[in-house]
Amino acid sequence: MYQTRNIISTFTAILSNPIEYLKGVGPQKGELLRKEIQIYTFGDLLQYFPFRYVDRTRIDKIADLNGYEDFVQIRGRIINMVVMGENRSKRLVATFKDESGTIDLVWFQGWQWMQKSLRENVAYLVFGRISVFNGVTQLAHPEMDLLTEEIASGKQFLEPVYYTTEKLKARGLTAKAIGKLTRNLLEQLSPLEIRENIPLEVLQQYRLMPRAMAYFKIHLPTGEEDSRQAQRRLKFEELFIAQIRICRLKLKRQQQSHGFVFSTVGNTFNDFYNNHLPFSLTGAQKRVLKEIRTDTVHGRQMNRLVQGDVGSGKTMVALLAMLLAKDNGFQACLMAPTEILSQQHYKSIAELLEPTDVKVALLTGSIKGKARKKILEGVINGEIDILVGTHALLENEVAFKNLGLAIVDEQHRFGVAQRARLWEKNTIPPHILVMTATPIPRTLAMTIYGDLDVSVIDEMPPGRKPITTVHRTEWQRPQVMNFIKDEVAKGRQAYIVYPLIEDSEKLDYENLMKGYEEVKAFFPEPKFYISMVHGRQPADQRQTNMQRFVTGDTHIMVATTVIEVGVNVPNASVMVIESTERFGLSQLHQLRGRVGRGAEQSFCVLMTGNKVSKDSKERINVMVQTNDGFIISEKDMELRGPGDIEGTRQSGILDFKLADIVADRPILDAARTSAEKILENDPDLLLPENQGLKDFLASQRSKSLWSKIS
Repeated sequence: MYQTRNIISTFTAILSNPIEYLKGVGPQKGELLRKEIQIYTFGDLLQYFPFRYVDRTRIDKIADLNGYEDFVQIRGRIINMVVMGENRSKRLVATFKDESGTIDLVWFQGWQWMQKSLRENVAYLVFGRISVFNGVTQLAHPEMDLLTEEIASGKQFLEPVYYTTEKLKARGLTAKAIGKLTRNLLEQLSPLEIRENIPLEVLQQYRLMPRAMAYFKIHLPTGEEDSRQAQRRLKFEELFIAQIRICRLKLKRQQQSHGFVFSTVGNTFNDFYNNHLPFSLTGAQKRVLKEIRTDTVHGRQMNRLVQGDVGSGKTMVALLAMLLAKDNGFQACLMAPTEILSQQHYKSIAELLEPTDVKVALLTGSIKGKARKKILEGVINGEIDILVGTHALLENEVAFKNLGLAIVDEQHRFGVAQRARLWEKNTIPPHILVMTATPIPRTLAMTIYGDLDVSVIDEMPPGRKPITTVHRTEWQRPQVMNFIKDEVAKGRQAYIVYPLIEDSEKLDYENLMKGYEEVKAFFPEPKFYISMVHGRQPADQRQTNMQRFVTGDTHIMVATTVIEVGVNVPNASVMVIESTERFGLSQLHQLRGRVGRGAEQSFCVLMTGNKVSKDSKERINVMVQTNDGFIISEKDMELRGPGDIEGTRQSGILDFKLADIVADRPILDAARTSAEKILENDPDLLLPENQGLKDFLASQRSKSLWSKIS
């Protein structure tokens, strides 16, 4: 969440000291600690938490070990050591004995040093992971500790284990050495030198230990409960501070960000809604439209994220919002990430508004010359009410007469700086509506998009049939191809999508071309016509091939994931995804959403090799079992972790040291509730009970990453 460099007023001066001044460090080790694990100060070391603990009082019996244990700890003596193998296969094997039996300890690397340092018939405490080699149970590269009186008596119940690197180990900074440095530091500190940053009322409500105690207990726990409560307190702190910052941003925006007032629901909106709406809105669409209406009537700039599954009707909500702008004397724009998606938005909006007097135009990079000049003139003189386009809308030459609403579709495809340029299209920034068809888990939305108002369209329009998803392996390919032939015979179309292989464009291309030739063998011309789309094609050729599929001139589109966003073909009923195991869940769901857009039953076929890993099977099972994008996104984050979800790593605010927004969801909910309650009663943190929190926030470096348009 926050960097620990330049530790500050919530810690006392001693914790601001450079790390080389700590006993046992010095200049050379200090430089290495900075480079390897970003420990710059005493305070950074204090916040370098152990990643696990070893219970030094739990002792396993060698006779009870069966090879299925994860980590084990045994106590006994080495009764024999021998070097086995030759040349590079040399290894040290030590026979270790306790009162119940013997086991081999093995070192393949650094065995010469181990041979010199280990002693026979001396009591050791041994910790490591069990493995089985040639039917023999052994411990490879275990941790070896001389059995001291302190360990034997059980006085030190849990021993913290710290992450280290090979370079640090080479300079003697092992996990144990880092632990010793941390103990040296804690011996110099008193609890008063670690100031509290959570209000007392919150500490009492959630029974959280004081901050200073948590730092001592996480590094020097006397038992599992100590460690658990210390981690709980510090996780809460990370999430609470993040939520306080997000909520303050939101409050500041609401207080200071002036916006246009859309006071009227006028003739244009009512005429379209009552006479030209092609279908009844779902309850979810009506709810989101009401939220937009409320935002735009209060004189504050709207900054709302609308998320909804593929086909849930976000575009219709966007259109009605733009008609609201028109009724109040403002223009509106809709920006999409690709030219083909912009064209599809323009086409559908223009057709819907044809019976009205609303003027709609399209502006993309391919529109040149007189046509472009005419559009720009129409925008600046106010003749054009709604402008749809790509990032071409951001160009300086695009000037509006009175832009009141800017809508960004598939918002994660645009950079923050790009989206922010829409603010400059009017003297008072227009209302902002960002949309995504990539469902965002609630925990992620609270953390990443917490300063936006979030709307969810969680209903599908009536008449849409759920997509049938099946898993098929390579040996079932002929049946899959015959199924596509049957669908094409009914007048339908099909996608066959190949994965992008990261950092290997050449391999991408070869993989795709091989697949294309196989598809042609199954579907020979002239009975079947095939389009191919990939990233190496010139843009105009790719556009032409996509358009041929859109118009129905080709039956099958063979493509890479360039079609993930931006192709709307209601007649396409089959999506075949090749090498499914290479895709994440959210991307699979996005690709599946390219079909199921018409009234006919649609199908998604997940193709894999005959052998699939456990993780891949789990992803495939989720896809087969549900079409709900929100369930899928939660599972995706659970499997991959929040940092790997598209668009989140760049945010820089998921770098929590302890907290996990998936596993620690209850703590996140409590932190959010507490933050909102505090700021509702004391938005500027002026009350005495909030002074520690205010001081802590003031001490943190400002973060440019916390954007107003996330």
